[in-house]
Amino acid sequence: MSDHSDEAATMIAAGDLQEFAPRGREHCRRHPSALTLQLRRLQPASELCSSDGAAGLVGSLREVTIHERQRESWQLRKGASDVGEEVDYDEELYVAINMVIWSKGSKTQASTVYKAFTVDSPVLQALWCDFTIPQEKSDKADVSGSGEIIEKCICILQNSCINVHSIEGKDYIAALPFQVANVWPTKYGLLFERSSSSHEVPPSPPREPLPTMFSMLHPLDEITPLVSGVFGSARVQYVADYTMRIVFLNTEPSIVMTYDTVQSLHTVWALRRVKPEEQNMVLKFSEQLGTPQHMATSSSLTAHLRSFSKGDSPVGSPFQNYSSIHSQSRSVSSPSMQSRSPSISNMAALSRSHSPALGVHSFSGVQRFNFSGSAQSPRRHSITHSPNSTSSDSFLVPETEPIVPELCIDHLWTETVTNMREKNSQASKVFITTDLCGQKFLCFLVESQLQLRCVKFQESNDKSQLIFGSVTNIQAKDAAPVEGIDTLLVLDGSGNLVLYSGVVRVGKVFIPGLPAPSLTMSNQMPRPSTPLDSVSTPSKPLNKHLAPLEEGVLLSPVPELRDSSKLHDSTYIEDCTFQQLGTFIHALRDPVHNRVTLELSNNTMVRIAIPEIATSELVKRCLQGVKAILPKEIAVQMLVKWYNAYNAPGGPSYHSEWNLFVTCLMNMMGYNTERLSWTRNVSKHLDFEGSLSPVIAPKKARPSETGSDEDWEYLLSSDYHKNFESHPVAKALRLDPLEALASKDDFSQSLSLDSSTLLFTHIPAIFFVLHLIYEELKLNSLMGEGIRSLVVLLVQLARDLKLDAYIDYYYRDYPALVKASRQTCVIDQVQTGFMHQPAFFSPEPPSIFQWLSSCLKGEGVQPYPYLPGICERSKLVVVSVALYILGDESAVSNEASHYLYKITSGQRKQQMEQDDNRCSFRHSTSVSSLAEKLVIWMSDVGFTLRDLESLPFGVALPIRDAIYYCREQPASDWPEAVCLLIGRQDLSKQACEGNLQKGKSSVGPVLSSDIPSGTESEEDEDGMNDMNEEVMSLIWSEDLRVQEVRRLLQSARPVRVNVVQMPEASDHEYIEEKENRLLQLCQRTMALPVGRGMFTLFSYHPIPTEQLPIPKLNLMGRAPPRNTTVDLNSGNIDVPPNMACWASFHNGVAAGLKIAPASQIDSAWIVYNKPKIAELANEYAGFLMALGLNGHLTKLATLNIHDYLTKGHEMTSIGLLLGVSAAKLGTMDMAITRLLSIHIPALLPPTSTELDVPHNVQVAAVIGIGLVYQGTAHRHTAEVLLAEIGRPPGPEMEYCTDRESYSLASGLALGMVCLGHGSNLIGMSDLNVPEQLYQYMVGGHRRFQAGMHREKHKSPSYQIKEGDTINVDVTCPGATLALAMIYLKTNNRSIADWLQAPDTMYLLDFVKPEFLLLRTLARCLILWDDILPNSKWVNSNVPQIIRENSISLQATELPSSEDLSLETLAQAHVYIIAGACLSLGFRFAGSENLAAFKCLYKYATDFLKCLSAPTASITGHYNLETCLSVLLLALAMVMAGSGNLKVLQLCRFMHKKTGGEMNYGFHLAHHMALGLLFLGGGRYSLSTSNSSIAALLCALYPHFPVHSTDNRYHLQALRHLYVLAAEPRLLTPVDVDSNTPCYALIEVTYKGTQWYAEATEELMAPTLLPELHLLKQIRVKGPRYWELLIDLSKGTNHLKSILSKGGVLYVKLRAGQLSYKEDPMGWRSLLAQTVTHRNSEARAFKPEAISAFTSDPALFSFADYFCKPTVNMGQKQEILDLFSSILYECVTQENPEMLPTYIAIDQAVRRLERKEMSETFELWQIKLVLEFFSSRSHQERMSRNPNRGLFMNSEFLPVMKCTIDNTLDQWLQAGGDVSLHSYLSGQPTEESQLSMLACFLIYHSVPTPGQLAAGGLEGSTNFSELLLKFKQLNVPVRALLRLAPLLLRNPQAMVL
Repeated sequence: MSDHSDEAATMIAAGDLQEFAPRGREHCRRHPSALTLQLRRLQPASELCSSDGAAGLVGSLREVTIHERQRESWQLRKGASDVGEEVDYDEELYVAINMVIWSKGSKTQASTVYKAFTVDSPVLQALWCDFTIPQEKSDKADVSGSGEIIEKCICILQNSCINVHSIEGKDYIAALPFQVANVWPTKYGLLFERSSSSHEVPPSPPREPLPTMFSMLHPLDEITPLVSGVFGSARVQYVADYTMRIVFLNTEPSIVMTYDTVQSLHTVWALRRVKPEEQNMVLKFSEQLGTPQHMATSSSLTAHLRSFSKGDSPVGSPFQNYSSIHSQSRSVSSPSMQSRSPSISNMAALSRSHSPALGVHSFSGVQRFNFSGSAQSPRRHSITHSPNSTSSDSFLVPETEPIVPELCIDHLWTETVTNMREKNSQASKVFITTDLCGQKFLCFLVESQLQLRCVKFQESNDKSQLIFGSVTNIQAKDAAPVEGIDTLLVLDGSGNLVLYSGVVRVGKVFIPGLPAPSLTMSNQMPRPSTPLDSVSTPSKPLNKHLAPLEEGVLLSPVPELRDSSKLHDSTYIEDCTFQQLGTFIHALRDPVHNRVTLELSNNTMVRIAIPEIATSELVKRCLQGVKAILPKEIAVQMLVKWYNAYNAPGGPSYHSEWNLFVTCLMNMMGYNTERLSWTRNVSKHLDFEGSLSPVIAPKKARPSETGSDEDWEYLLSSDYHKNFESHPVAKALRLDPLEALASKDDFSQSLSLDSSTLLFTHIPAIFFVLHLIYEELKLNSLMGEGIRSLVVLLVQLARDLKLDAYIDYYYRDYPALVKASRQTCVIDQVQTGFMHQPAFFSPEPPSIFQWLSSCLKGEGVQPYPYLPGICERSKLVVVSVALYILGDESAVSNEASHYLYKITSGQRKQQMEQDDNRCSFRHSTSVSSLAEKLVIWMSDVGFTLRDLESLPFGVALPIRDAIYYCREQPASDWPEAVCLLIGRQDLSKQACEGNLQKGKSSVGPVLSSDIPSGTESEEDEDGMNDMNEEVMSLIWSEDLRVQEVRRLLQSARPVRVNVVQMPEASDHEYIEEKENRLLQLCQRTMALPVGRGMFTLFSYHPIPTEQLPIPKLNLMGRAPPRNTTVDLNSGNIDVPPNMACWASFHNGVAAGLKIAPASQIDSAWIVYNKPKIAELANEYAGFLMALGLNGHLTKLATLNIHDYLTKGHEMTSIGLLLGVSAAKLGTMDMAITRLLSIHIPALLPPTSTELDVPHNVQVAAVIGIGLVYQGTAHRHTAEVLLAEIGRPPGPEMEYCTDRESYSLASGLALGMVCLGHGSNLIGMSDLNVPEQLYQYMVGGHRRFQAGMHREKHKSPSYQIKEGDTINVDVTCPGATLALAMIYLKTNNRSIADWLQAPDTMYLLDFVKPEFLLLRTLARCLILWDDILPNSKWVNSNVPQIIRENSISLQATELPSSEDLSLETLAQAHVYIIAGACLSLGFRFAGSENLAAFKCLYKYATDFLKCLSAPTASITGHYNLETCLSVLLLALAMVMAGSGNLKVLQLCRFMHKKTGGEMNYGFHLAHHMALGLLFLGGGRYSLSTSNSSIAALLCALYPHFPVHSTDNRYHLQALRHLYVLAAEPRLLTPVDVDSNTPCYALIEVTYKGTQWYAEATEELMAPTLLPELHLLKQIRVKGPRYWELLIDLSKGTNHLKSILSKGGVLYVKLRAGQLSYKEDPMGWRSLLAQTVTHRNSEARAFKPEAISAFTSDPALFSFADYFCKPTVNMGQKQEILDLFSSILYECVTQENPEMLPTYIAIDQAVRRLERKEMSETFELWQIKLVLEFFSSRSHQERMSRNPNRGLFMNSEFLPVMKCTIDNTLDQWLQAGGDVSLHSYLSGQPTEESQLSMLACFLIYHSVPTPGQLAAGGLEGSTNFSELLLKFKQLNVPVRALLRLAPLLLRNPQAMVL
């Protein structure tokens, strides 16, 4: 049995045992479908077979489960989270009949069903697959990662099609043109294997074989054949070998493994995308006919494919195929999991396909596999009867182009042929595993041979190819990889579970609760009753099984690590005995991470977890280090021994993991750990509390069970005994120490090392690595415990290796731990020779602190050794100090080789280089100083504030210093990580918001709940309650103007009709009078929505599950005093028909424009908003237009657009066409162009049917063309539009009414198409655009109608007699504005002169005064740069004749004159002035220019006075009202978004005028002005880009409708195009701590222009910024907030993205400052108070006052607990004062993060004074701090910037330094010199002095005795000699002064 007991010793305990059943099974049972009943019958065995073991029942169950087995399958994978953090759960994809269930579950089995799918026919296979969509879908997109989107999908394979569902909710169906045997997910897409029917014969010579493997890179792409190539050559051919089957496919690395059924061999291929030249090769082959070996004609290939698909697939012709796919197999998501939006599934992908036809891809896929008459085949005739084959040649293109392949496989490796191969040796399971040292193996299980074959492979150096090595066979029935810990689990022939790492055996796995297969009963039994056996052919006789097994045993090259080198022969001897009834494992499945499922023989499944390699951080580090340094084979053996010791059965051992590790490691080095007494120290430091419990090191189980003497010695040397002896009880009882005898015994045996052990030769290398890990751990202040444990081990090794320098070094670090008298183990000199001395071993111990100290002092430094991947912190610190202190910028840019040298075991070169690229410095952002470089580099390598906090304070100081400098002036474009590191939360939050697409407006919660609940009911539906009150109350804080605007613009409540009843009027007359008054008021109410839309622009984020609330348009009235209702529908007066239809359209637009462009909206939501009642159709039409204007209409599916247009509702068509065009502004989108052309007769071919398109829809479509082609100068469009301006009326009634608006629309559209192109209209010179437009403007003979439409215009109109002259009244406005837009801002004088107002009376009579307004406007827009904001310039536009003779606007009586028509002059005058003022509005739109405002305001008030003057009748009230409206609009444009009070008062005054001449149009203008003034609630302003001016010209066209249905001159819907000119320009500072908007001072710098030099102005934000292209930079100014600079010279994108996300600019208050709201004048801030009594600041600082300084809760509590005086303080008062002053200093200097440093220094110094320093760690840190401040680099920085920095103006450091000096000098005088002398001369010192001595040595950098001896200091006689000799040892002079008396043998100490 000895063998057996040893076996037990290497057992590994598996943890976490759980019953396993697929989660989908349970869900299926509850799943609503017809299958539920069937499944109920198929209860899984585990549930029925409860306790009854009766054979009959089990037998019947077996059959059920067989059925069920065929029907259900599942696969598991590691849970993937969307965000990318580590998650630890499994995801399962379960298939049962025709359901697929995807569930996710955590460790605790709390599983949830994520998605469930049901399809029509049984599911053949379901799998996960990620498709990549290249962003620019080019054919040659071979570059992976060029902005690819990864679409995560589930693919469900059915008989005739495959369904693909992406997790975003898109679903696709792809038809399959052939029967698929198998689908595999690849890195690129799906790979199909065509099922080759068994009767397929090798083809006769004329036929080539058909491809057997196909790929599909995206569900919308075609299925293309796979090609295979030879590595390195360009020869490729289709994969058409039907004997080849895929058995495995892997994505990373991308390889395929196939099995050849004829040769019985496995082959590995690399899978990649096809290169373009290879595609050409395949296509070339298809041209060279008659080359069968190169896959001849590709067309015949497609033919066969097609005939093949017909012959084999259950579907007949391609047409049936197409229809059946689309009718039956629509996959249905189950109702419980309906997560998709009800959009049309095929629409989801329109963006990628080229045509919106429904099944286009599945169809063309079938159609591609085409007949060709060339190849004859016997099987052809069987299918000629399909209904289509006869006509196929005529219907389909006879020869289609061949299919271009997309993926290619290259041959990599084929296994070698052996003579004993069986036929059926296909691998049943293949996986890739990594061993503990990172070597990769491809393992495949050949079940018929019971063998697992492992092939080692690795990447070639250039990463282009995989190189395969030798094959190793392991005897196995089943196997599974355990990825979590780089091992694999093997089920061997005798039913044991064995763990392997690569091909090295680790040990058996012991499963609690399962009987281990005993040696007498092996489970290799032939179970003839169950067909469930995992062996593929159950009929084989038993001996067949055994023969190959034994061979495997003999040949197996598996190195055995246990003592028994022979395999247990006993297992084979009794192999044929049947197993008694017991459960055993017969298969493994579903390995995920470190979990795996065992299938037991009784059909239950158990899931187990294989334990980790190590859990403690320290052990992990040491294992990593040792693994990195040893040769791979030894490393694996070491890890295997450790793994067995650590995971022995019986639960975790009593010892801590570290003790176990030390014991294990030392045993492997050859120590006899049971004899070595030092383990006592380890446990003392680790289990200090529990150290009195009898903790016994795990004894080796010895064969003899009787006791022996060694046991007694073992007990004596145990920790328990030692702890007991030192226990006070033992002293009290005066027990004699028992140890003496045992230790003598030990020494007499002189512990020598066993040199035959595994690691003996590597002791120096391991020691050095552990030392480096020790140095690395010093850089993490959280690992103190670990360091103390590690140092004990290091001291033992150093002592045994006789490394005095190291022992001295450890003594200086831990004087208390390193005692002098300790056991040593003798290592013979002879044996030392065997030891492998690595090249990197240095006799002087490398010390990271010493290295830093030398850097700071400016001494030369050696490169510091580091282990890549393990000593990352050391590397980081070294590089950052090299950069920041030594100023070497190359330190971070290259490999940093000057400062570091890598230690490797010589084998791993290539892997490390790749690690280093990560740290290479990216020059992406603006970097100036070293500090910035350092900070950006650190955040690039992933260093965070938490890492900084765990660095020791001395090491962290240079980094903190750099951070402090960066915090003062950061750049605004730094990434989020950098801003977090430097502690600027304002910037990091900004950067973080920049990366998120936020749905909600990010300024706090939108405070709409301010309104008290009582008024809620009436307030809520006016459509303005979603405004951001918080920001508006900051912008307009002094008054209630916002409420006033809301009152003026609300149209949801009835108006007051205030009519006094005259005594003579009857009641009936009174009612009529009231209703007539209401009719007048309604003209105003109907005009309000346009303004409301402007006011609430983009202020709301809709909830996708609710309809958008549209406030109702209320045309009722209430009459005081009784508040009776007045209604227009009472029939008392005549009300115009359809009066409110345009008003409700505008109301819909206003509601839709509330939706912000950033909202999440989809097609379904838009359709969902469609009203049920027909009356609301107009509102919905407006809503659609609004969605177009804010860009959401592009999401509406083409199908729905088509739906809406076919309804023929005029308003809906108008809204939709304008909306779609606005959304596609300037894109020349073809689909939209087609859509618009249908509605414009001129764009249709002359022969087309005349469609009856309503006139207004035509107008909208023409404007739409202008928008879609804006700025493109598209020739054909321009030509048509030019002709349309002068479109003559047709013979019947067509084109006769409202011709003006059509002509104007054509002109505007033409202007947009050629916007700003001026004279450089490429290729249009023959059209003579300007001349033609001039003719339209001034009249003349009509030209002969060119082009295709002349037929239509042969006969003149019967209605309108125009003759052959141009009707200027119709064409002039359009032509004028077209000229204005084409020559916009070009300053073209010659064109501008055409537009000069006529200067003779005769000519003036020919022009309508209104047109003069347009001409003046057009002329000024062309001469853009001449516009000046003063009245002199305005008047200069008026011709002299008018100026001299006209009435001044203020005149009272009329001048008399005979020959001049005063009326003409007066009208011309006001219109010209209005035109000039309007152009001024355009020029300064959104600029808030003061001069422009004053000038316009003066004219507006003049017009107002003029209206009431007696001369008004000459000019005409209508004309004056028009001009006044134009001026009001101009004013509002200049002041857009600013809410200017004076303009608001004007608007309010106009709002109140409701009688007389005030018609609907004027109200419209006035309320548009009001809306512009408060555009978007003050968040938006107008832009003056060309595109914006074009939009504003359409929206503010200065001819207003007379009544609400008037579209004669201008289509009302165009009024809303102002949205295209609005841009977000409000900058709102938000306090980052409280997350509320606040005031902040910003400084805006303008670029210089021709009118003004570069200038700066200060604004108090929140404020509207000027247009960004005018600005140079924006700065948040101090002193209250941290400064912040946004530099616009590098581009405006950063600022634009801030503004578009709500303009939130995060700012952070500086310490001690209050916000402007709390302290407007700045007198209350804390610093202002302390200036007055500066000297007593420490005492004067009250802890309560800290809240004014900082918002950091940690500092509050510090002040609370440590700085508040209590009643009886005593001597604590001094410490409180110290803490208060430290706190005050940290906070006022703005570096609270230095607080821990201050306190740590103070505590360390106090400890030193009390002589309680047991470790010198903190002293090192203080030393580094002092050295940093005296370093050269720091001095230079200070000279540049004297008054900022850490520890500045502070007395703290000098005091601390002084205290340390004093303490050490006192110690020296009080007898310390004796121990110092004995140390230097190498004698032992007394224990009490050890720790102070170490402090002295560290603080004064005293060299070791070894160095002193080497320096030859003995004979020195005077101080100067010493100075010279000590120069080489880098000892500071102050230390030398203290050492000199000892070295010069001078009795009096020279302590200074």
